[in-house]
Amino acid sequence: MRACQVFFRDSIISLAAVSLLVVSSSELVAAEANLFGDLLQPTFRKSCVKCHGEKGKVKGKVNLLSLRSTADLTKKPELLRDMIEALDTEDMPPEDEPPLEPAKRKQLVTQLRVLLHEAIRARGTMPQTPIRRMNRFQYSNAVEDLFEMKLEVFALPERMLRAHGYFRPETGKMPNKVRAGSRPLGKSQLIGRRLAGVAPFPQDLRAENGFDNRGDHLTLSPLLLESFLHLSRSIVDSPDFGPKTCGIWRKFFAPPPATSKEKMAEVVRPRLKRFLTRAFRRPVDDAILDRYARHVMAKIESGASLTDSMKSAATAALASPRFLYLYDRARTIKTAQPLDDFELASRLSFFLWGSIPDQVLLDLASEGKLHQRKVLSEQLDRMLNDRKLKRFCDSFPAQWLQLERIISSVPDKKRYPQFYFGRYRSSMHMMLEPLLLFETVLIENRSIIELIDPKFSYRSKLLDKWYQSGRRGGGSVGAIDFRRTPLTDRRQGGVITNAAVMTMTSGPTRSHPITRGAWIATVIFNNPPDPPPADAPPLPEANTPDLKNLTLRERLDAHRQRADCKGCHAKIDPLGFALENYGPTGVWRDKYENGREVDSAGVLLGKHKFANVVEFKDAIVSEKDRFARAFAKHMLSFALGRQIGVEDSLALDRILSMTASDGYRLRPLIKQVVLSKPFLHKFTPVTSADR
Repeated sequence: MRACQVFFRDSIISLAAVSLLVVSSSELVAAEANLFGDLLQPTFRKSCVKCHGEKGKVKGKVNLLSLRSTADLTKKPELLRDMIEALDTEDMPPEDEPPLEPAKRKQLVTQLRVLLHEAIRARGTMPQTPIRRMNRFQYSNAVEDLFEMKLEVFALPERMLRAHGYFRPETGKMPNKVRAGSRPLGKSQLIGRRLAGVAPFPQDLRAENGFDNRGDHLTLSPLLLESFLHLSRSIVDSPDFGPKTCGIWRKFFAPPPATSKEKMAEVVRPRLKRFLTRAFRRPVDDAILDRYARHVMAKIESGASLTDSMKSAATAALASPRFLYLYDRARTIKTAQPLDDFELASRLSFFLWGSIPDQVLLDLASEGKLHQRKVLSEQLDRMLNDRKLKRFCDSFPAQWLQLERIISSVPDKKRYPQFYFGRYRSSMHMMLEPLLLFETVLIENRSIIELIDPKFSYRSKLLDKWYQSGRRGGGSVGAIDFRRTPLTDRRQGGVITNAAVMTMTSGPTRSHPITRGAWIATVIFNNPPDPPPADAPPLPEANTPDLKNLTLRERLDAHRQRADCKGCHAKIDPLGFALENYGPTGVWRDKYENGREVDSAGVLLGKHKFANVVEFKDAIVSEKDRFARAFAKHMLSFALGRQIGVEDSLALDRILSMTASDGYRLRPLIKQVVLSKPFLHKFTPVTSADR
């Protein structure tokens, strides 16, 4: 019954969307002659061409005077997207130009979106997800799942939040008290069961404002390929790799009782077929299977045991491009095409589990059922309730929030001695707070808006003391107890106003509002600012009498008068100064050290005035659709392992429309990411170089 209700609801929504498109298209055709001449062109000439076309000025390589009709615009979907974003965020026109009337701005954005949708449909393609190798986090998970290991392959600092028994998504409820630890907390977090003699390869680079699973950053040099060969051998040769730790030992490595060499091939071939199908994420063809079987049989005939011979085959599989690389098969058709079921199984499992598909997914793919909407929805529910979902929590939220920056934060020891205890730092407690919040929102299926302004948090004793007085209490470097704590002070809590983010966006001696503003623009609104000019001078430190009595805002006002700096500063400075009441270690302050009052007032997106950080949170929540779109864009990029392109705009629109009525709850949002066209389709045309 529920499935039928969902089907009919989706059908009604789809029919409504089609009807709307028909109406919009008809109106557009009827009014196209007037749209450009009566609305777009006059606006360009009045508010835009001083920087974009007049007197040879072409800022950002955009010449609006070269446009003669709406047809010229629909040929440039990227320009349409940029224009919509600039108008919608009120970045344009600039401050020194006459502002647009709100009704005119809304009309422009609406009409430009219609043109953008037409331009995307006319193009008929989507960004290509590049072939990419597994990053080391995925590699470790894949090896553990392939061999059904009962211990870790190697310890990874990427796992910033280590759960000690509390992570049970199938319950739909986070415990009120959780015990958690972190790799950077100290060696005590490394004393876990893992394979001896196995060392990880170097950590993968993150894309700028992106994730470490991006195809354009995951290359495979000859040196790294050689390291994979050594790594695969060290795994199966580890003294800890055996019947007690390897779940597939008996059905893959162990010799069957009383089997002659002549009949050994009857044992080897079926074992290899099951193993290689799982390792390569699709049925292995006969030619590849024959090659591995011949290798194993040659080893046996030369005197090696079945166990050692199968280890040799496993080593080769782990170093094979079919295991190491994630890719979609090329097609001769030069339009976007649906994934096959095995490609879909891999894309699902690497998104939510950071690993290879399990047997359930592979079986459904083999039966050709996985792509069916009802089956896919059921599998999503199963995967979201599986404890392997912890791997998603170990990768996406920490990278989205850029929390690795807290590890290198070093507040001045003389000014902030309480930040340090022994050789450790309070930041290691701080960074677990937003991660536990994310896990709670996911497990309890809460709205992503609670990531901004929740009514609770998880706090250790040290953090409680820190927020109250800036002094630590109960410092620990092992597993820590965090308790669910109601929040009565809205200045605290959430992914923005927590001590970790405030500390990592500060310097050793002072807060950095520009850094904080850039972080908000990038993480919360997914609108990263351009890098500063190479010759931009640093903000002068308050070490002279004429600067000591200035507030940070006053010093920055003088600093940003450069014409080439003013535009970006106008966008990011209000975001950073909204958080200026938090000192360099996240502790609240009303005054600077010189006695001047902290001024955190500003305007968000040119329309939401705020006087303090609580009103700033209110302003962000009032723009919840914008935050939800930015968050969905982050997640879609993570799911696809690529940068989001203009062609993905329609999918983002649908993700938001399907989740808005339910308050943007996290699990439905994840489902809609999976059900989106970019996730379910591929664009992999065969080029002349491929033939």
